[in-house]
Amino acid sequence: MSEIVDHALEALLYEVVTQPKPGLVDPVDNGSHHDMDVFTFINSSVTMRPYLAQAEEIGTNFTGTDLTKMFLQLREAGKIAEKVMFQATNGVNTHKGAIFSLGIFVCAQSYAKQNDQNPFDVIRQMCAGLMEHDFKKKPDEKLTAGESQFWKYGEGGVREIAENGYIVIEKLALPYLRKTTGTINQRLLDTLMMLATVTQDSTFIKRSGGMQDLSWLHQVAVHFLKIGGSKTDAGMDFLNQENQVFKRHNYSLGGCADLLIVTIFMALEENIL
Repeated sequence: MSEIVDHALEALLYEVVTQPKPGLVDPVDNGSHHDMDVFTFINSSVTMRPYLAQAEEIGTNFTGTDLTKMFLQLREAGKIAEKVMFQATNGVNTHKGAIFSLGIFVCAQSYAKQNDQNPFDVIRQMCAGLMEHDFKKKPDEKLTAGESQFWKYGEGGVREIAENGYIVIEKLALPYLRKTTGTINQRLLDTLMMLATVTQDSTFIKRSGGMQDLSWLHQVAVHFLKIGGSKTDAGMDFLNQENQVFKRHNYSLGGCADLLIVTIFMALEENIL
């Protein structure tokens, strides 16, 4: 079996078992997600293996010079993967964001290895013009959450992150994770909260009803890291308290969780986890 695909599947599972994650599903509780639990995530993750293998194959076999065409091939495979996921979860959206982002990373990494390139440069080429393509005005009832946020707030969400080559992963999350110490759970929890200090999390924006609470979210994440993060009792007590706040308000860090998944994938590829 492919090591790249193994690492991608491991990344999905590493993320879901990391805990406690504010508002997110983990083995201890379901956070703000009442329609899913850790077993739903495991089932969903397993269904993604054929898609991840296809993403690797697309990256390995693509021979053209226009990498946006490679992305279009991947996107068609992703549409099928979404249907398979929804069948496995009885209509619950566990991994739609991961199908998009992790698929891109698997495809880009396999292409980069084949062609001796930087995977983040490959992603920038793959996703060139993505926002212009996707954010053409549609009737409001046909807008996805990400598209709606773009037209309301000017936030490009994961498409903007992808078009920029996931620079938040390349320049912030991966370097941060490389320097972390402690258990895998501690390292991943701290990396998740570091991402929460800077990310305009589209899931959080949707669930909080707008942009107004983003500064509060960033302050929560900064405070957690400032008091020592996951390796201190104070940090863990604070995070458990905030998890209850998130659950009361139905908040979730779904966007940050997707970014953590691809950070874990690249860390496994680099052998730093």
